Amino acid sequence: MDIETITPAEARRRQQCGAVLIDVREIHERALGMAEGALGIARGELESAPAGSIPDRNTAVMLICEVGGRSLQAAKALLDAGYARVASVEGGTRCWQADGLPLVRPTGDHDFYDRYSRHLLLPEVGEAGQRKLQAARVAIVGAGGLGSPSAYYLAAAGVGSLVLADDDVVDRSNLQRQILHTDARIGMAKVESARIALSALNPNIAIDTLAERITSANVERLIGDADVVLDGGDNFAVRYLLNDACVKLGKPMVYGAVHRFHGQVSVFDAGRHRGEAPCYRCLFPQPPSPESAPNCSEAGVLGVLPGVIGMLQATEVIKLLLGIGEPLSGRLLHFDALGMQFRQTRLSADPACVVCAPGQAFPGYIDYEAFCSAR
Repeated sequence: MDIETITPAEARRRQQCGAVLIDVREIHERALGMAEGALGIARGELESAPAGSIPDRNTAVMLICEVGGRSLQAAKALLDAGYARVASVEGGTRCWQADGLPLVRPTGDHDFYDRYSRHLLLPEVGEAGQRKLQAARVAIVGAGGLGSPSAYYLAAAGVGSLVLADDDVVDRSNLQRQILHTDARIGMAKVESARIALSALNPNIAIDTLAERITSANVERLIGDADVVLDGGDNFAVRYLLNDACVKLGKPMVYGAVHRFHGQVSVFDAGRHRGEAPCYRCLFPQPPSPESAPNCSEAGVLGVLPGVIGMLQATEVIKLLLGIGEPLSGRLLHFDALGMQFRQTRLSADPACVVCAPGQAFPGYIDYEAFCSAR
């Protein structure tokens, strides 16, 4: 039997005469708007148990999706199930809207549905995932080269609460790579400059700032209620301190580092997965000497490089918050900007690690500046 296809205008006319219009798209798609008066029932749900939604097989049923393909398939399934009066809306919701027919959205925050519409289209995110991001809290240490792009994309993605920690002020030499800051804000505390930029991008998120140097005295206050910690620092002392605190508190740490034309990214999640996932100390039990690892002010850095690494860090944070994909835990991703090449190194948990070995009690915080300078 051929499936009847009808125009959106004809569907609207029949709807007003009592026919049932069913939107068979997924819930994350319907959140962006659906034909007025339509019932929202995902295709899979409708096909698996049509009688639960349409008890009478003689009911006049019209099916609509995004452009018409899924509604045709669902219509065939209903015909096969014994429904006699089934039609598919040609062109779907797109044509319905283009024809000027009434479209409705879920009640509530229209800014939410507009702002995150492209996330809502992704089944891996959808409304439920976006609500997870909205409820999440991420601590970002460093509002410089790595913290700038990371924070910018996390704010744009709708992470509901960001904590920024940096004790520095904006300098003209920062502007080549630290995209949160502007020439007009030279001399301003970086966290305040960052707050201005991020609030302008997404006024719906909360931004807490800490214009302090991270030490063992305040690190737990900074990251204690964070879901994920992002390492955007530029020195080894802070990185070891963050690592140890994250292991102690069971927080995943998204690591990033840049040097001249090269960058690295990884996820250290040993606090939640002892003996399985490595921590930063498993990779670097001892810090390198200052001579072998100069910072950006000494060795220089390609301006776009922190942008690449910071965006990769933001990607890992979002994956961790949503529980999707494969995080970089147990893998160190290397990026060579000049060769435009990525490669990765497998990392293993060190069974003798002084911080994250199974059964190892937390050894306490140390003088990290002395620990690093001793090298």
